[in-house]
Amino acid sequence: MDAFVWDQNFVTGLPDVDKQHHDLVDLFNELSRSMFLADTGREDLLHGTFERLVAYTEYHFRDEEGLMRAEGVDPRHIAAHESMHQEFVVQVGAMWGRRSSMSDPAEIFIGFLTSWLGLHILGIDQSLSRQITLIRAGMPAAQAFEQETSGHDNGTQALLKMIGKLYHVLSSQNAELAQANLLLEDRVAQRTQELACANDELQAANTRLEAFSRTDGLLQIANRGYFNDRLQQASAQAVRQQKPMALLMIDVDFFKRYNDSYGHQAGDACLQAVARAVQQAVHRSTDLVARYGGEELAVILPDTDTATAAAIAVRVVAAVAALGLEHKASDAAPHVSISVGVTSQVPTDDDAATTLLARADKALYRAKHTGRNRWMMA
Repeated sequence: MDAFVWDQNFVTGLPDVDKQHHDLVDLFNELSRSMFLADTGREDLLHGTFERLVAYTEYHFRDEEGLMRAEGVDPRHIAAHESMHQEFVVQVGAMWGRRSSMSDPAEIFIGFLTSWLGLHILGIDQSLSRQITLIRAGMPAAQAFEQETSGHDNGTQALLKMIGKLYHVLSSQNAELAQANLLLEDRVAQRTQELACANDELQAANTRLEAFSRTDGLLQIANRGYFNDRLQQASAQAVRQQKPMALLMIDVDFFKRYNDSYGHQAGDACLQAVARAVQQAVHRSTDLVARYGGEELAVILPDTDTATAAAIAVRVVAAVAALGLEHKASDAAPHVSISVGVTSQVPTDDDAATTLLARADKALYRAKHTGRNRWMMA
């Protein structure tokens, strides 16, 4: 069984970096399998696998650091990123040298490696990817760095920092535990208990991190990545069961004008209020409200025919209008309003998700170009 299971949450969007991360995962899993072998040649195999892992890790670090400089990433991010790389090399070397005195070296060592990689990708590597995207779009590196460090999703940032500290504690405690095994049995018991507590705390934090990875930090609804996964699952199920499913695409009318008129803080508050209103208008636990991008939301409605989808669209438009948020710059209404594109169908092929998106988006286009503050059915 693999120690590290790769999924789309770990994709940064930087092709070379993602390939190297996947290669590291394969090496981690190879090392994990080798540690559980029982044959006499196990130690030589372990040593060779570990040396390849360290060599590839150092190559990946050099390549990643070269990419940061080539893309002109802010020096503050580069310094922090390089520091994490250096710390890892020191930590993994120290732990490997002391594994013979660990109570369960395979579980502790592989657990540290895989957890570190998951944190590293979800934390600083995903941050690097977002900064490079902004820089390539024309944003100055310093502004991209500051936007990243002062983003809306403060909960995720704080959680990543907390987990990072836990990993440092765990690696330090593992080294101390190995030394304690050579000295006193009672010290071993004490450190083992401390390590168990730290591992429990880390497990709880990882559970929270998984929830954060599916949630938009500003709106506290599903994010785009989770929406994409759920849409594929729901459409595939609808194809198998030959039941209808519906999709709503929602756009806040003249939102750029709202930001220009009332400021970005008010714009954030407006989006949060709209998201809550849409969430309250969608009642079933099987439905999903997600942030599709910017001021766009999307709603997945499994097992929903055209008439029911239309009724939900009516509720959603009315719920946002009922907020009564003033919008003097809107040509659609004196208050904040939305346009909604709706589609419902019984999917017939494996490309059902793409078809649903295209139909809902086309309906949204019609709603926006026939006056906004309304819904249109595909």
